[in-house]
Amino acid sequence: MRLIDPDGAQLGVKPLPEAISIARSMDLDLVEVAPDANPPVCRIMDFNRYKYEASQRARESRRKTTSTSIKEMKYRPKIGTGDFDTKTRQVAKFLGEGHKVKITIMFRGREMSHPELGKKILDHVAETVGPVAKVEAEPKLDGRNMTMVLAPDRRAVHATRGDARRPEGTPGQRRPATDGAPEQAADGHPDPAVTTAPEQAADGHTDPAVTTVPEQAADGHPDPAVTTAPAAAAPALGGGASGSGVAPGRGEPGAAAVPDPQTQP
Repeated sequence: MRLIDPDGAQLGVKPLPEAISIARSMDLDLVEVAPDANPPVCRIMDFNRYKYEASQRARESRRKTTSTSIKEMKYRPKIGTGDFDTKTRQVAKFLGEGHKVKITIMFRGREMSHPELGKKILDHVAETVGPVAKVEAEPKLDGRNMTMVLAPDRRAVHATRGDARRPEGTPGQRRPATDGAPEQAADGHPDPAVTTAPEQAADGHTDPAVTTVPEQAADGHPDPAVTTAPAAAAPALGGGASGSGVAPGRGEPGAAAVPDPQTQP
């Protein structure tokens, strides 16, 4: 027999006892790989490892092969809108799973005289599932039925799956501020990098009705590094002589005399 060593090099034609002794000296097995050859070919190898690698290759080949089948969906020329939507969604599901779909329009009686109705339905189905499918067999009339075959478009399906957006609320994503509230991080606590200015009145001064709570340190006490300016006094309402909207006090220059109602006649 022709003998091959574990590295693939040929050792020449050897008798069977000598080949067995060489394999035992290497603590390996003598496996006949080509019994129909003349002379037969044997190889020195680890037979258990050989069977394991062969099973792994077979499993990998089965994983790569996709089992595709042809599904069939039947329509009628007078199908309603609800039934059409339900059947078309099922067709899109079959196409998304990698199956081919055969669309069949069944005619009855005098419906055979209007094949354009079936053609219209087939065109509508192809247009609805167009983003994920392509027409493999154009519509054709076969007896009392009109058929069309749709095949999944692999590139379109992968592109549609790749366009999925990142879900909201993931770590590291900030939530937008609403109604003047401070922005919050993903954990729900206020974002220290975002500060909110105090509200102001119409005249530009700080609104006295709005109080600002001093910031607190980690121990719960007010932070001495943060000071809060006192709120400005609210301007008095009324019309003054100068037209500034502030009534001048008594005794001030330019103040108008206010008559005493008791001294009036």
